Amino acid sequence: MRAETIAIHAGNLYEISTQDVTPPINLSTTFLRNEDGGYSGGHMYSRVSNPNRSALENILTELEQGADCCAFSSGNTAGMSVFQAIKPGSHIIAPDDMYWGFKKQLQTIFADTIAIDFIDLTDLNLIEQHIKGNTVMIWVETPSNPLLKITDLKAIAKISKAHGLILACDSTFASPCLQNPIALGADLVMHSTTKYIGGHSDVLGGALITAEKNEFWEKIRNVQQIGGAVPSPFDCFLLVRSIKTLAYRMRGHSTNGMALAQYLEQHPKVAAVYYPGLTSHPGHETAKAQMRDFGGMLSILVKGGAPEARNLVNKVKIFAQATSLGGVESLIEHRASVEGPDTKTPQNLIRISAGLEHIDDLIADFEQAFAQI
Repeated sequence: MRAETIAIHAGNLYEISTQDVTPPINLSTTFLRNEDGGYSGGHMYSRVSNPNRSALENILTELEQGADCCAFSSGNTAGMSVFQAIKPGSHIIAPDDMYWGFKKQLQTIFADTIAIDFIDLTDLNLIEQHIKGNTVMIWVETPSNPLLKITDLKAIAKISKAHGLILACDSTFASPCLQNPIALGADLVMHSTTKYIGGHSDVLGGALITAEKNEFWEKIRNVQQIGGAVPSPFDCFLLVRSIKTLAYRMRGHSTNGMALAQYLEQHPKVAAVYYPGLTSHPGHETAKAQMRDFGGMLSILVKGGAPEARNLVNKVKIFAQATSLGGVESLIEHRASVEGPDTKTPQNLIRISAGLEHIDDLIADFEQAFAQI
C-alpha cells in the first residue's frame, strides 16, 4: 500500500464489541488477567502498552517500512532513550548542525558517559577520520535544523555498515511521507511527532522506528517501558487522527515551502536562503535522490544582523512568532535567541515553517514586513 492508504487504515483497531471505524480512546491503566495469569486482550499495564499506543506504533512502523516502533512522550525523550541505551564509555559521531535540544542532552546529561564528535556529515572523508575503536553510532539529521543541510544517507549507511556502527537518523523535518531512512540503509529513524506527524501544534510526542528487532532495540524498548516516558492514550489518539491527513498536508507544506524559498531567494533584503528544493542549495541533488519532496522548512539570512532579523519577525502578521514547526499555521522565529548564548546559529538567521495558508497571503505578509525594515 502507498503512504496515503497506510496512513488512513494502519492505525485502526476494530473493537469486537462495537466495531468502531475510528479507534476509541482507551483510558484504562490496567487490564484483566485470565485464569491462567495471561492477558488475552494483549495488554497488561498502560505504561507497558495501550491500545491507542499500539495503533500509533503500528502505523509509524508501516509508514517508515520498519520492523517495530516505540512511541514516547516527546521527541527529546525518544532521542534520549537511544543515548541511554548506549554503553557508557562509547563514542558517537553527530552532525555539527543539530537540533539544539539533542546537542544539549549530549553535552550535559551524557557528557560523563558518552564521547561525542560534532562534525560536518556532508564530508564523508571527515566521518572516516573520526571513527574510533569505541565508536558505536553515527547520528544523522537530514534535513538539519536550522541550516537545512542534507546528508547522503546511502553513503553514510555504507560507511556505518563497513565499521559495524548503528546509523540513526532524525527525520523530523522530512516526515515519513517525504523520506524513509530505513529504506536507504539506516538502522533507526527518529521523529518528533509534535511536528509534522501531529501537524496541529496541539500534542507533544516522539517516536523511534527500527529496521530490525535486535539486542540494541530491546534496550530501547526497555527504556520506554521501564522508564515510562510514554504518550497518553489521548495523545496517541490525536496523532493517529492527524496521520490520516499527513501525506496530503505534506504536499501543501512542500508547495508553499518551495514558493516561499523562490520568492525569498530573489528578495534584495535576504542574503541567503537555505532550502533543499532550490537548485542553488549544495545538497539539492542528494535531497532530490532521497526525498520525494522538500518539505515546508526553510531558513533565511536577513541582510544586516540580529536587530534586522528580530525586526522582521516582529513585523509579520500571518506568521506566528513561535518555536516549533510542522503545524497547519505558518511559524517564524529568530532561532539564535531560542538556542541561547552558546548557539552557533547566525544571529541574522530566521527559521520559517511554511503552513497551509494561501501562498499569496504568505508572500504578501513578507512584503509588508520587509517594507517596514
